[in-house]
Amino acid sequence: MVRVVLVDDQEMIRMGMRMVLESQPGIEVVGEADDGDSALDLLGRVEADVVLMDVRMPRMSGVEATRRLRERPDAPGVLILTTFDLDEYAYDALRAGASGFLLKDTPVEEVASAIHHVHAGDAVVAPSTTRRLLDHFTRSSLDPSQLRDTNVRLDELTPREHEVLQLVARGLSNAEIAAELVLAEGTVKVHVGRILTKLGLRDRVQAVVLAYETGLVEAGER
Repeated sequence: MVRVVLVDDQEMIRMGMRMVLESQPGIEVVGEADDGDSALDLLGRVEADVVLMDVRMPRMSGVEATRRLRERPDAPGVLILTTFDLDEYAYDALRAGASGFLLKDTPVEEVASAIHHVHAGDAVVAPSTTRRLLDHFTRSSLDPSQLRDTNVRLDELTPREHEVLQLVARGLSNAEIAAELVLAEGTVKVHVGRILTKLGLRDRVQAVVLAYETGLVEAGER
C-alpha cells in the first residue's frame, strides 16, 4: 500500500483528490495539509511514501516545502501539482528535489500510475507537459561559471555513462534503458548511481534538468 499525503490550500481539491485516489488499488491517503509549513509539520508525525504537493500556496510554497522535505533523511517522494504546464515554480520544484509534476486536471489513472512510479524510485519526467517545461527553461538557471563547472564534471563521465544520461533525460526507465543498450537492468542501475555521484546530483530528476541546462539533450529532442 502506497501512503500518500495531499498538500493543497483549496479544501475542495483535497477532498476530490482523496476520493478519487482512495478508489484506486494500492493507494491510501494518510493525511492532508493546506500549506507547505503545515505539510512539513504533518510529515514529521505521519509516515508517507509520496506527497502530492500544490506548487503555489500561501505562507510557504510547494517549492520551499519540497526543498526542506527532501533534506530530511528517508524523505518521501514529491509529485508537484500545478494548474499551468509551463510553470516556473514547477521547474524550481524539480530542481529542489521533486520527482516530477502533474497538471491538476490529469486523469486519475495517470495520477495513480505516477504515484506508483515515484514510490518505486522512478521519476515522472516523460509526460509531454514536463518535456515542454524543460524545453522552455533550457539553460535558464545556470550562470557561465556554473555551466563551466558542470561541463567539466560531464567530461568525467565515460562514453557509456553519457549514453545512459541521455536516455535518462529522455524519460526512459532503467528497464527501458537496459533494452535500448542491451544491458542488464542492474548494470544500468549501477551506471545511473555513478552518474549521480560524479555529477553531485541527488536523483535522476536533477540529472534530467542538468542534461537540458547544459545542452547534453537539446530542446525538442526525443
